[in-house]
Amino acid sequence: MTRSLTSRRVFIQTSAAAGGGLLLSLMLPQRAGAGAAAAADISASFMPNAFIRIGRTGPITLIVHMVEMGQGTFTSLPMLIAEELEVDLAQIVVEAAPPDDKLYTNPINGMQATGTSASIRAAWEPLRQCGAIARTLLITAAAKLWRVEEHTCHAYKGSVVHSPSGRSVRYQLLVDAAAKLPVPGAVVLKARKDFKLIGTAAKRVDAKDKVLGQTVFGIDARVAGMKFAAVAICPEFGAALRPTDDSAALKVSGVRKVIQLHDAVAVVADHTGAARKGLAALQLNWDSGPNAAIDSAAIARQMALASTTGKALVANKIGDVAGARAHAVSQFEQVYELPLLAHAPMEPMNCSVHVRVDGCDIWVGTQVQTRAQAEAARITGLPLAAVKLHSLFIGGGFGRRLEIDNINLAVRIGQQVEGPVNVLWSREEDMQHDFYRPCYHNRVWVGLDSHGMPLTWQHRVTGSSVLARWDPPSFKNGLDDDAVDSAAGPPYDFPNVLLEFVRCEPPGIATGWWRGVGSTHNVFIVESVMDELALAAKIDPVEYRRRLLKGSPRALGVLEKAAMMADWGKPLPARSGRGVSVEFAFGTYVATVLQVAVTAGGEVKVEGAVCAVDCGVIVNPDTVKAQIEGGTIFGLSAALFNEITLANGRVDQSNFNDYRMLRMLEAPRVKVHLMESAEAPGGIGETGTAAVAPALINAIFAATGVRLRKLPVATHDLRAI
Repeated sequence: MTRSLTSRRVFIQTSAAAGGGLLLSLMLPQRAGAGAAAAADISASFMPNAFIRIGRTGPITLIVHMVEMGQGTFTSLPMLIAEELEVDLAQIVVEAAPPDDKLYTNPINGMQATGTSASIRAAWEPLRQCGAIARTLLITAAAKLWRVEEHTCHAYKGSVVHSPSGRSVRYQLLVDAAAKLPVPGAVVLKARKDFKLIGTAAKRVDAKDKVLGQTVFGIDARVAGMKFAAVAICPEFGAALRPTDDSAALKVSGVRKVIQLHDAVAVVADHTGAARKGLAALQLNWDSGPNAAIDSAAIARQMALASTTGKALVANKIGDVAGARAHAVSQFEQVYELPLLAHAPMEPMNCSVHVRVDGCDIWVGTQVQTRAQAEAARITGLPLAAVKLHSLFIGGGFGRRLEIDNINLAVRIGQQVEGPVNVLWSREEDMQHDFYRPCYHNRVWVGLDSHGMPLTWQHRVTGSSVLARWDPPSFKNGLDDDAVDSAAGPPYDFPNVLLEFVRCEPPGIATGWWRGVGSTHNVFIVESVMDELALAAKIDPVEYRRRLLKGSPRALGVLEKAAMMADWGKPLPARSGRGVSVEFAFGTYVATVLQVAVTAGGEVKVEGAVCAVDCGVIVNPDTVKAQIEGGTIFGLSAALFNEITLANGRVDQSNFNDYRMLRMLEAPRVKVHLMESAEAPGGIGETGTAAVAPALINAIFAATGVRLRKLPVATHDLRAI
C-alpha cells in the first residue's frame, strides 16, 4: 500500500551531517511546523520523533524519544526501522533522545513523555515510514551509481543489491549520495506477509548488560568529584522543617554538609553510607501543617458525601436512561471503593545534579525529559539550553517518574553543593511521598429487563483528577477523561448509558498516574457488576458476557479464548473458584481468568492465570507476553494486599514489609495467548494490570460466596464459617 507523506503532513529531512553521512528525520503530524526551523542546523541534531543516522562507518543509529524502563522500547522500536530498512536488528544501535518538546512530542499524550501505553501505538507508522524512505533513497543512490533502473535494485541486510548482476554496495558507502537526493513524496510500506522482523520474538537488546550488572540506572550515576546526599522530607503533607541542630551529623566521618530546606533536610557526604548515618544522627522536628488531622476514614467520608451531593458532570450518555429505567423489571444498585496506591518501584527516587553558575547537568531516569529540564531551569533561573539532561535507564516507573519532585529536590540541594551530588531517597521516603493512584468511590445503578439483562447502565465515578494537576489544559469543562477511562466505552451492548464524574480531591494528597488510572478502577467496577448481574440472573458469567458482546467481535474473541484456556466450567474442589474479566483499554482487548483457592483460614491462593490478548499487529510477542505477565503480578499485588492509609496527616506504610508485593512462591503461572490481528497496534503496558482485580474478586466469590466490593482483599475476613 502506498501512503502519501504529504497527505499525512509528515515532514521528512535528509542531509549530510557535519561528520559525513545520512541524517533522516521524521516529523510527527502535530508538530510538522517545528521542523523547518530545526532543519537549518543539522549539526544541532535535527531529530523530531524518529531519527536515523547512518554514518560512513559503523552501525545505524536510532535515537529513541521513548525511555526504557523495562517495557522493551529499545528493542521494539528499532524493529520497526530495521524491518523497512532491510537490516538485522543487530545492525542498529539506540541512543536516548535529549529533551525537546518541539521535536519529540508524542501525539498520543501531547508531549515528550513515555506513558499511556503509547510507544508502539505512536511509532507504528512514523518509524516504518522513516525506514522506508531511507531504504528508497539508498536504492536510488545505488541505481545512479551503477546507472541502472531503480526497479532492478533491492535492499538486503544493510546493502543495496543489483538483482541482474549480483553487484552490491553497503549503505555506508551510499550515504553521501543519498543525502543529496530529493525526498520521495510517497513510499510503499511492506505488507504484513513480507515482514521478517515484526511479529518475531526478538531478544531484548538491553538484557545482556542488565544480567551482567552493567546497565546504568539513575541510581548508578557516577561522575568525578561526586558527593552523595541522603534526604528526609516532611512526613506530614504541607508541614515544614524547624531549625535543626546539625552538629551531631557533622561529626560523622565523611559528612561534608547539612542542608536545611523548608520542607526537607539533606546530609551530603563522601558516600551514601556516611550520608545515611549523618541523617540518622539528626533530631528532626517538623511544624504541623494544615493537613495534620487528615486520616483515611475522613477521606472515605468525604468521597461518599461528594458522591451524593457533589456536582456530577456527564462524561458519556447513550439513549434515554430515565425513560428506560421506568420500564425496568428490577434494579441493581451498589457502591464500590478503591484505595490510594503507591507505585513502589524497585529503584527508589533519585537524581544527580551538578549546578553551576553557567549551567546545570542532570543525570536521571525520567519519563518526562522536557519537564525535568524545565524544572531545573525554573529553579536555577538558567535558560533551557544551559540545562543538559542525561537520560538513564529506569528501574521501575509505572507512572511515578512522570513526576519531577525528585528533580526539584535534587536541584535545590545541588545549588548548595560544590560539584556534582547524587541525591538518593530511601524506600521509606519514596513510599511516604509518592503521587498516589487516586482512591475512588463508585455508585452503579443498573435497570434490568425480565431476563436479567441491562436496559440501563448508570455509573457515577467520584475521585481525584490527576489530569487537572498534571496537565491543566487537557482538563476541560471539569471533566477528567482518564478518570472515566474504560467506563465511558466498555465493549458491551448497553442500550442506555449515563456515566458521570464528580471531582473530589483529598486534602493535601497529590495523586498521579499509576500503570493506568481510570482503567485500573473502572474495569474493576464494570466487571464486578457484570458478575453480580450474571449470578442474579442465574446465568453463567461467561455466557452472560457473551450475550452482550455480539457487537464487539474482538472482545468476544478474547473472552472465548480465555474461557477455553482456563477450562471454564470444569468442576473444582470446595472453596476453589474461577473468575473472569473482559477489558478494552488503550486500544487493546484482554480477557483474564483467574483460578483461586481460599483456605479455611481465609488465605487466598491464586493457582493460575490465563490471559487472551488482542492488541492488533504485534511487533515483538515476547515483549507483549512479558508485559502482560508483569502487569498481572503487579495488579494482583495491589488487589490482594495494597493500600495507602493515613493517620494524623502521615502515610502509615513505609516499605515492603507493610506494602506487600506478591512473593515468588505466591505468584501464579500466567499463560498468555496472543490473538492474530490485522488491526493497528494497541497499548499493552497497563492492560494486564487493569484486567486482573475483577477476575480475582469474581473468583473469590465463586470459591466462597463472599462478594467483595472494596479493595484490597487483605482487609476482608474470608475465613470459613
